[in-house]
Amino acid sequence: MSHIKPLLHFFMISKVTIILLVLGVITCAESAYLTAEAKRSPRDLVDTLHNTLIVVMKNAQKLGFKGRYTKLAPILSETFDLSLMTRVSSGGYWHRASEKEKLALVDAFSKISISTYASRFTAFSGQKFKTIRVKDGPQATRLVETKLINPSGDNLELIYVVKRIDDKWRIIDVILDLGISELAVRRSEYRRILKSGGVRKLISMLNEKANQLTFGE
Repeated sequence: MSHIKPLLHFFMISKVTIILLVLGVITCAESAYLTAEAKRSPRDLVDTLHNTLIVVMKNAQKLGFKGRYTKLAPILSETFDLSLMTRVSSGGYWHRASEKEKLALVDAFSKISISTYASRFTAFSGQKFKTIRVKDGPQATRLVETKLINPSGDNLELIYVVKRIDDKWRIIDVILDLGISELAVRRSEYRRILKSGGVRKLISMLNEKANQLTFGE
């Protein structure tokens, strides 16, 4: 029996060593990911979004709405700061909302945002995105000026407002042709709903709109 204790001791040490090694690998992987995230430039961020949009457009009919939604959800959550955009869109009502309402509002805002993209990019006929330039914007933001080039010549200018948040660049607004801010449009639209029914009414309306887009195709 005397030889069994050292053997058990060896296996216990080996198990602990393996766990520590695995944790070390995970930590290194997370560290590498965070480093890559920190190094990714505003241009890289927008290019990543655009590349995914082109893939979705090329496979739009095959994917269907739900497939496009599934494909777009992770990339939109990664490139946009949907939580910050929710807070800005809801204005002062955000601070009056309970934690449960805040979570529900961010979830509803995210759903309508992803659903909107899934309903917009439904076909491909040779379109391509082109990044024109990146310049400094107000309040420590970067403006990534791009263009959606259509074979028909009906091109669309898009300016992405990108801000470094928690050491990662994230899109916080998109400015369309003629300087129309999507975030400003949403804030104006949501203000009327918030005044009449508060945060709960806005949550309900956003979820309803997302469902309409989902089942409207």
